[in-house]
Amino acid sequence: MKGFVPPRMQVSNEPLPITRTITITEGISVKDLAELLGVRAKDVIARLLARGVFATINQTLDAELAQEIARQFGAETNVITFEEQAANEAAAEAGVTAAAEAEAMQIRPPVVTIMGHVDHGKTTLLDAIRHTNVAGGEAGGITQHIGAYKVTVADPNSPAYGREIVFLDTPGHEAFTRMRARGAKVTDIVVLVVAADDGVMPQTLEAIDHSKAAGVPIIVAVNKIDKPDALPDRVKKQLADRGLMPEDWGGNTVFVDVSAKQKTNLNLLMEMICLVADMQELKANPDRPATGVVLEAKLDRGRGPVATVLVENGTLRTSDYFVVGNVFGRVRAMLDDRGMQLEVATPATPVEILGLEGLPQAGDQFVVAADRDRARDIADYREQKAREAALAKSSRVSLDKLAEELKGAGTKELNIILKGDVQGSVEVLGDLLTKMSTEKVKIKILHSGVGAITETDVLLASASNAIIIGFNVRPERKAQELADQEKVDVRLHSIIYELQDEMKKAMLGLLEPVIKETYLGRAEVRDTFRIPKVGTVAGCFVQDGSLKRDAEVRLLRDNVVVYKGKIGSLRRFKDDVNEVRNGMECGIAIAGYGDVKVGDVIEAFKTESVAAEALV
Repeated sequence: MKGFVPPRMQVSNEPLPITRTITITEGISVKDLAELLGVRAKDVIARLLARGVFATINQTLDAELAQEIARQFGAETNVITFEEQAANEAAAEAGVTAAAEAEAMQIRPPVVTIMGHVDHGKTTLLDAIRHTNVAGGEAGGITQHIGAYKVTVADPNSPAYGREIVFLDTPGHEAFTRMRARGAKVTDIVVLVVAADDGVMPQTLEAIDHSKAAGVPIIVAVNKIDKPDALPDRVKKQLADRGLMPEDWGGNTVFVDVSAKQKTNLNLLMEMICLVADMQELKANPDRPATGVVLEAKLDRGRGPVATVLVENGTLRTSDYFVVGNVFGRVRAMLDDRGMQLEVATPATPVEILGLEGLPQAGDQFVVAADRDRARDIADYREQKAREAALAKSSRVSLDKLAEELKGAGTKELNIILKGDVQGSVEVLGDLLTKMSTEKVKIKILHSGVGAITETDVLLASASNAIIIGFNVRPERKAQELADQEKVDVRLHSIIYELQDEMKKAMLGLLEPVIKETYLGRAEVRDTFRIPKVGTVAGCFVQDGSLKRDAEVRLLRDNVVVYKGKIGSLRRFKDDVNEVRNGMECGIAIAGYGDVKVGDVIEAFKTESVAAEALV
């Protein structure tokens, strides 16, 4: 009959009785929802119009709205995240059934997190295991970011010979509590490093709490036993009082006495890690598409957004499409912890990934998507939701904020713009500074981001009367000039607790005389030469100001400070000179440092002690 519509497709304002359950994902489109409900897309659009929502067939819907529409068509809904759906779809496309999944499970290397108090030797211990020198490259010898490394047991006499272990080196300072917590969430075993000459400290207790909250076993490495004032039994007693009873005292916590500098008992420590891992029966399926977690993310001038990802399950391959948070991408290249390029990454492998469209957040879930277009759609949907949330947050100032300001008459607000070299540091510093607010001084972070301090940051600071804090980054040349012109206060730090101390003193109005830095000039490295008995000499062109023989210098690579020191030699042609001015070429040797590369910038400055002005 002409115009006849089957009963299940008739549109009525009255909801149908609930008769079934469907599974939907976040950001489901009108078309996909209609297919799941077994109705025409225009019927769903009609219901949306009745609610005052104008939508097209390809428009994405909020989960809450999709649930309400589904109920009107007689269906209850289960909502899953895109990661869950994408993993299921990708596994189904690869033909991985539940039975095949169980058969394909293989033993994987354990993921071990190194935790403990600052300066108790965590990174030095890992250096000894890896035979490298990570601590030497950290500011003040303190780990500022998460590092991930895969190590193979090389001692043929060890029962664990040939076994692989993945180490996560998390920072030890109290401000990195959240980063350590993130490390504990992705780890299988925690190695708690405690210095035998220092004992249990506040961050040691925090590490224990994080490990227990994550439900992972703890192995205690009592470090620095080679020191004359080492008291390993005191450490055992302190930890036993806090619930970590040593095995030789009748408990179930493994204790290993080690010396990172003397490389004592390192093989025993790795054997214990493998033994505890065997008891956990750690397995993964390498035959399915990869899932994992972002440990760290940063912007690289030459390579773009780069993420350090730990593959938790499945195998990641170059050319795979993926979604991580609200970022979509395709794996262009993968590098291991030693910078070697990989084609595939198996479970429990940390890799650096190139090919992201944007910068993900540290801690975001990483999932390979079978459908490229769907992956792009969900990334766009999440980006839109993030923008809406940010706009809603900024628009909720109205009278409520005015009332709060009137109630808190006399309260000073300190506006801050925060820039760092990697996402994890920015996130943690933002949390640290916000928590430092008091009744008299409220700290407000107007903007935070990764990369060099730009002109836009300075203009925002000038307009909002804010200060700029740079952590391991420098202002761009024009940004520094603009900051001087606009009288914007730019504070640069590379060690977190120095920043914390300065902020505390500033909030109390107790800033002591500080070292003021005066910019002298900068030169670009055009070429490098290796000269016997002298070392590496950089052939430079002075772009701005002048460079003096007695000046201090810092070496910048992509606007990030690589080294800070003094000029060892300054020459023009074959002559030693005291000063080289703007527009001239010269040869510069930095005292005690030779890793200079073409494209680096050498910035000269002098320092003097001046009375500090309070920030508030």
